[in-house]
Amino acid sequence: MKAMILAAGRGERLRPLTDATPKPLVEIAGQTLLGRHLERLARGGFTHAVINVSHRAQSITTRFGDGTRFGLRIDWSHEAEPLETAGGIAQARTLLGPEPFLLVNADIWCDYDFSRLHDFGLGKRLAHLVLVPNPPQHPAGDFSLDGGVIGNASSPRYTYAGIAVLSPQLVAGIAAGQKAPLAPLWRAAAERGAVSGELYRGHWSDVGTPERLLRLEAELQARMKK
Repeated sequence: MKAMILAAGRGERLRPLTDATPKPLVEIAGQTLLGRHLERLARGGFTHAVINVSHRAQSITTRFGDGTRFGLRIDWSHEAEPLETAGGIAQARTLLGPEPFLLVNADIWCDYDFSRLHDFGLGKRLAHLVLVPNPPQHPAGDFSLDGGVIGNASSPRYTYAGIAVLSPQLVAGIAAGQKAPLAPLWRAAAERGAVSGELYRGHWSDVGTPERLLRLEAELQARMKK
């Protein structure tokens, strides 16, 4: 199974930090967000990663190269301007191939074991989403989860963790170069019972603002002292 890391966003909410540093190169506890993902993917048995880039792309591609030092092969998917989540996947379609792939957002920090999803079988479903309990900044959640099936019920709802297994068929209607988000596609597929899911209760953080970044750094420092 290949993995795709979504790393093309501008990181507007992390400004002014991301004016000079692209979000995937933001460091926490001495390690970049993207570098940590690559290490954990290799540890989880993945050997091939596709990464989309746009904002300050050269600084990212120069930093990580072809992935050899991580024990990975990296293919870079360049976007002249960010194409959003579904658009980024559609742009990288030829690099990803026809089989399901692991999808990871670059701007999360978690202890989730990616090996759990290596060679994950979707069957007739279009996606499998990892959800987490709703964080303070997102109390309403994104999806419901009942018996391992993702839905759009009003409660209980959980937050998408930025980790999923996707079939390329989910974005079959998105053209290369087209801007498009994933959430509406997931919701439509969920209405047809075509999305499975799981709830992860381990350490997870969406590094979306300077305040969350500082809070996570403090939490990690506290964990290291124990």
